[in-house]
Amino acid sequence: LDEPTTGLDPQSRRQLWSLLDGFRQRGGTIVLTTHYLDEAETLCDRVGIVDHGRLIALGTPRDLIATLGAEHVIEFELDGGAPLAAEMLKQLPGVQDVRRLDGATSLQVSELHTAVPALLAELERDHRNLSRFATHHATLEDVFVAHTGRHLRDE
Repeated sequence: LDEPTTGLDPQSRRQLWSLLDGFRQRGGTIVLTTHYLDEAETLCDRVGIVDHGRLIALGTPRDLIATLGAEHVIEFELDGGAPLAAEMLKQLPGVQDVRRLDGATSLQVSELHTAVPALLAELERDHRNLSRFATHHATLEDVFVAHTGRHLRDE
């Protein structure tokens, strides 16, 4: 199936997911191409991530996400000024990796409950203000960004 849910409303997309999952549960095999990595994470037993025609990662969604070495991602932007030094951020408890993209900083962390307070304390010490802050569980999109250095929409 090539991009089977492109253009579908959320309800229709979920109905198609249910249909495909039922086929898979009955032993069927589906080869699926999609730019929606949440779709691949939900529907696929194995995922191959292709970038510019090259296979750059292959495995189960869980195994690919585990290659990040972190279960969570903290994304933030600062209200003006220079970004915080990556070396300092890597020293915060639970931080496994630091990435910057389009003015945002992304921290891959193993322990959200220790990394967030440490980050906020560092911002307070440095008299810096957040303009954006979000956390989420690591996903296949985070794997794609880690391998390519860009989001799918940046292609």
